[in-house]
Amino acid sequence: MTDTPNQQQGQDGSTSTKTKATQTPYDYYQLVQLLEERGKTAYSPHFKVDDIDRPVVLKLLAYFLRDEPVAADEGIDLDKGILLTGRIGCGKTSLISLMRSLCAEAYRPVIISCRDISFEFGRIGFDLIGRYSRNAFFPYSNIPRVHCFDDLGLETNINFWGNNCNVMAEILLSRYDLLISNKMLTHVTTNLNSQELEDLYGNRLRSRMRAMFNLIAFDPATTDKRR
Repeated sequence: MTDTPNQQQGQDGSTSTKTKATQTPYDYYQLVQLLEERGKTAYSPHFKVDDIDRPVVLKLLAYFLRDEPVAADEGIDLDKGILLTGRIGCGKTSLISLMRSLCAEAYRPVIISCRDISFEFGRIGFDLIGRYSRNAFFPYSNIPRVHCFDDLGLETNINFWGNNCNVMAEILLSRYDLLISNKMLTHVTTNLNSQELEDLYGNRLRSRMRAMFNLIAFDPATTDKRR
């Protein structure tokens, strides 16, 4: 059993690591190193988990490892999905992708761009909503598939035969119902804040999103990793 790392800000502005008393079977120091190694292979030789991002990484690790004591200590509800917010280029999609290799298959999210979903709707219409909601189960089972909808809010409303539809709103509303009935988990990444999401999707969806998601936010001062 090991303790979990946490960040502490010194008077000189430097970041050091302290240890919480929460007991866990996982070594989070080694897990961060593993993420960095896999990030270097998958994305760039310069991939690194910055100190400012470590609180976000800790929460994500606890969630995807289903580490109940650490998740509880971090205020994470394992019966909800993740709403990961942060500035453009902070590494939201990269981190979710790296987490896939650490979690059990039943919790491994299928990552799909919201823009791609809107374009799909333009091709196949309203059947698309069922693909990502009532039909999003493992074959021949009642086990729901976890999906991560990437860059929520960047999609375009597309007409299908003259019918305009806010596709992501309909998918998320349907998945909310399936969370209640079948424990279907949903993850979302977005650059938008809560008010911007409400402006796009309405108060009805925003109120359900509180029940669907753990909000995990990058520090506004985090760097753009794409530079």
